[in-house]
Amino acid sequence: MKARHLRRGYRWLLFATVLAALSGWASHARLFWQADEGVYDRLVGGWDYPPDARLAIVAIDERSLQQLGQWPWPRSTHARLIEQLEQAGVHRIALDLLFPEPDRKDARQDRELAAAIARSGKVVLPVLAATTGDEAVPVELLPVPAIAEAAATLAHTDIEIDGDGIARGLYLKAGVGSAYWPALGLALADTGGPLPGLSDPDAATPSPYQWRRNNYVRLRFAGPPGTFPQLSYIDVLEGKVPPQLLRGRWVIVGMTASGIAPRLLTPTSNEHWMSGSEYQANVASMLLGGHALLPLQPDLQAGLVVLLVLLCALLLALPLPQWLVALLALPAPLLLGVVLLRGFQLWFAPVAALVGIAALLLASGVWQLRYWRRLASRDPLTGLGNRMRFERTLQQEHDAARRSGRPLSLVLVDLDHFKHCNDTYGHLTGDQLLRQLARTLDSLARRPRDLAARFGGDEFALVLPDTPQAGAVRLLEELLMQVRRMGIPADHGQLARASISAGVCTRVPAPDSTPSQLYEAADAALYEAKKAGRDGYRCAPAQTGPAIPYGGEC
Repeated sequence: MKARHLRRGYRWLLFATVLAALSGWASHARLFWQADEGVYDRLVGGWDYPPDARLAIVAIDERSLQQLGQWPWPRSTHARLIEQLEQAGVHRIALDLLFPEPDRKDARQDRELAAAIARSGKVVLPVLAATTGDEAVPVELLPVPAIAEAAATLAHTDIEIDGDGIARGLYLKAGVGSAYWPALGLALADTGGPLPGLSDPDAATPSPYQWRRNNYVRLRFAGPPGTFPQLSYIDVLEGKVPPQLLRGRWVIVGMTASGIAPRLLTPTSNEHWMSGSEYQANVASMLLGGHALLPLQPDLQAGLVVLLVLLCALLLALPLPQWLVALLALPAPLLLGVVLLRGFQLWFAPVAALVGIAALLLASGVWQLRYWRRLASRDPLTGLGNRMRFERTLQQEHDAARRSGRPLSLVLVDLDHFKHCNDTYGHLTGDQLLRQLARTLDSLARRPRDLAARFGGDEFALVLPDTPQAGAVRLLEELLMQVRRMGIPADHGQLARASISAGVCTRVPAPDSTPSQLYEAADAALYEAKKAGRDGYRCAPAQTGPAIPYGGEC
């Protein structure tokens, strides 16, 4: 029994370890990324903070388009805007507009814009990654050289869109060949110091034909779309905005009008779109306030998943109710995710661990049900089948033999003078004798359908399907020989020995026969063996008649 418990424990440990490893792999491979992102959106969607009051958006909105005409506007218009912002005393300007080609109609437009940018000395211009032709080799769309040279710095506007169409983060550095351009929001904030973010393992390998990215962060949004103050482009251009509203501000000039502005869904959107300029404002506010959210390193993420599943397996190995283990283990991944996110600004994706724990609990439940079912049909002392299993198996095999026309043998075994053994050597020795006999019977019932059972104090049985009488007799003679060699050490150097009496009945069940008839015939043969002096067996006759004595032919 102890060895059986150890084997079951080893099998459970192996199963739990394999399941934990699979859960860790699933987390590393992001098999449940959509469910994880759903959890993330719920945790982050309403977790806002006061936006940095120094940030503002100068919006190219519907009213500005109506008054200034069809897009694109002359570049001298943007030059005038920059001059207005400079006069108001802004701290830094991110001009989130592309100027990849020179103005072919009026070269003065480029010169005016470049001159205004140069005089300011604090304008950030965007760089966009694009592919050309069918080769899908990325190129960087930079402003025309005169305008680019006048800028304080260039910055990329590559926003990471997840597979479900929601923008949750971005890479703070990116570029063709290596990640050297800062994100527009990072360049606007200009915080300095080491950058947060998850490193791209390929970022350190330069490649002239790939768009490399590094320092991935997830955004903690200051709020839903419309959180940051937006000033109409036309109002700023015409001097209608009081200078004190702009003095010392970090300003993003970008499109918000529908139809021309990039539209992004975020965890805070609630089905409302966020413009790319407001997204970059959230990046800058996040960095200025130290609110960046960092995903865990993939190996650490997978390791925590494995640890949580193994901890659940450990709890299941303790003598605790399974409902209590489920109550403790199932919320653990979500609680860990909340604690790491809210307390340490780290994102732990919990769903792989949750699935692994649920699978472990389900397997444990099935395991326990099977174990309890086995216990319900096993004798607790010997581990053999009990009376309920004996009767069920005898009925099943009797029905199978009646259908197939094959012989079914039943052997009933009693330990001789077992009460005398208990009185002489004690019940502990008697129990050892019963277990030794049970092991012997179990070793002889080798075939998958053979059953060794204990259905009384010292009463045992063997159900032997597809076994003629001669085969049952050979097995019984082997049993007698092994029992005669048995001996259990007792007190004062004595050796407790045992013998058995047995009755055998073999039948090909008739259509109207019952298992009880087979049992009664074997029991009658057992009674004859006891009357004959014990330590032997008798075979019930095939037809009505006297039982054949031990030593003769059955």
